[in-house]
Amino acid sequence: MFDTHCHLNFKIFKDNIDAVIKSAQSVGMTHFVVPGTDIKTSKKAVEIAQQYGQVYAAVGIHPHHVFDVMQNQESKIKNQNDNLKIIIKEIKTLMASGKVVAIGEIGLDKHHYATTKYEAYHTYNDFINIQKFFLIKQLDLARKHNKSVILHNREAKDEFLKVINENWEEYFRGRMVLHCCEADDNLLDFAIKHEIFIGVDGDVTFSKSKQEFIKKVPLDLLVLETDSPFLLPEPLKSQKKYPNVPANLIYIIEYVARLMKESVDKIAQETTNNGKRLFNLH
Repeated sequence: MFDTHCHLNFKIFKDNIDAVIKSAQSVGMTHFVVPGTDIKTSKKAVEIAQQYGQVYAAVGIHPHHVFDVMQNQESKIKNQNDNLKIIIKEIKTLMASGKVVAIGEIGLDKHHYATTKYEAYHTYNDFINIQKFFLIKQLDLARKHNKSVILHNREAKDEFLKVINENWEEYFRGRMVLHCCEADDNLLDFAIKHEIFIGVDGDVTFSKSKQEFIKKVPLDLLVLETDSPFLLPEPLKSQKKYPNVPANLIYIIEYVARLMKESVDKIAQETTNNGKRLFNLH
């Protein structure tokens, strides 16, 4: 099995990461990708990947954390463009590790977060424009340095598709994934046309819209993710067995197998092969 998106770099796993990885391997996990969301977590993702053979890293700035750049631009660096260039340069430096297989997670996010570490967090035009800037710059890094791309889109579909379409190059075909893809036919049509993988998470076990959506996804474009420590699948969600961990991918595989009327073994094998293709692992 291949967990293509698990945040083992988050502090909740700080004291038990070895046990979490071994637990996942004991149920058949063979590959993990740990995405960064800012400079700190990107560095941690690389550190973890360097310690474990089958763990790989992605580095990047999540659109939610672009807010931090905007908050700090006046106190740290007066010139906003210089601030942005410095952060992009740090991401570029982290890419030097041989265990970095992707840029991510990156994208656009217009969701209103009720709980966030940022004071006065809200989406507004300048913020979204800076998100777009980071997305475009990081797409360029991926292409120039032969990395795959983990895409995040939340409640920003039209602008998101516009940016991806305007910056599309054939290089990205088969090298992108829509992480925790929203149940939207326009996104699916775009993904099929451009051979972009669709990531499915634990919410498929309790979201009716996701269940109907996944039935439409071609198996050769499907990859599986836990998004640990988030998106706990059922029945663990009802049992409140937090945090989510990569070993719980088995619940997602079993549910997807039922939805697609395939065997668990076939779903596991096909999605693992898809993950290897996505991240150029041989």
